[in-house]
Amino acid sequence: MAKTAVEAGEAARQLGGRAVIKAQVHAGGRGKAGGIKVAETPAEAEKIARDLLGTRLTTHQTGPDGLPVNAVLVEEAIQAEKELYLGMLLDTLTRAPVMMASEAGGMEIEDVAAKSPQKIMKQQVNLVTGLMPNQARILSYRLNLPGESVRQATEMMVGIYRLFMEKECSLVEINPLVVLKDGKLLALDVKVNFDDNALPRHQDVAQLRDSSQEDPSEVAAGDIGLNYVKIGGNVGCLVNGAGLAMATMDLIKLAGGEPANFLDLGGGANEEQVASALKILLADPKVKAAWINVFGGIQRCDAVAKALVWVLKEREVKVPFIVRMNGTNLKEAMQILEESGLNITFEADLVKAAETAVSMAKRGEGAPDRDARERK
Repeated sequence: MAKTAVEAGEAARQLGGRAVIKAQVHAGGRGKAGGIKVAETPAEAEKIARDLLGTRLTTHQTGPDGLPVNAVLVEEAIQAEKELYLGMLLDTLTRAPVMMASEAGGMEIEDVAAKSPQKIMKQQVNLVTGLMPNQARILSYRLNLPGESVRQATEMMVGIYRLFMEKECSLVEINPLVVLKDGKLLALDVKVNFDDNALPRHQDVAQLRDSSQEDPSEVAAGDIGLNYVKIGGNVGCLVNGAGLAMATMDLIKLAGGEPANFLDLGGGANEEQVASALKILLADPKVKAAWINVFGGIQRCDAVAKALVWVLKEREVKVPFIVRMNGTNLKEAMQILEESGLNITFEADLVKAAETAVSMAKRGEGAPDRDARERK
């Protein structure tokens, strides 16, 4: 690992001169995006690293803003005879791990699955017995490996399963797994995803987190116990409950708009948490209208209303707000909002609230809204 160009050049020198320089970002598709390059000399390795470090790499998995390249990995350049794929993930249909293997290594496995699914071999794993050696051997033979390589591939698969279970992973993927001239196997690139819900049990993994690879708003939301994902549309959403949040985004899409985010307050957020959530939502410059959709069960409607008034008066927000509430302390919440004198539109009907939010967002973007076109 190198965080400066000089370190990259020195690492290449230690590897014998010829090396592969890989941008370290939390996304796939780096090769196609120019994030993986071969250096023939230490000087070239230094130059490649200098060109990459401090930039943002954009791949099909990063979104248009890309991710910052704060470090590069300098690896020995090798000559591979064959490139394979090995991976384990959870099969949602069988609710158990599945080991996958393919001779189409070095390619994006999603493309292989879409265009040539027959090239991906799968082995379901029984959670009682675990991955059995004979199951791994069958996959190894089907990869058309030479005898000695079969034993090594079998050991690798068993090791992948052990890692997957012990560290509570959601994905372990080696791509490519290469066969060298002498028949030995080498994992050239590995990706491991961990289940967020399991991280409190794995502090060694949690300490590896690199928040620079995450959206700052998502990091801030996570630090205060909120579930926030930036999506990129112009209708901001603040909702309590993941199911209602998903339905809210669906309705925005059906109304012809684009949700800016997924933001779930959860069941019992207090006024400070709601206020923080609103500030995170409004920090997105793409948000041109905001829809608060709250069904008060454990969550009190008046707590949301107080936080909304607090934030809007404190920040003099110009973004229009659409509020739809029902449930606990609704009467008190409506009184708080009505007496505030703020730019808030009330709409009890779920579908109409979505249409209003989309219409306001389009006006904020300077585009004619659907209602205006229909009136014409």
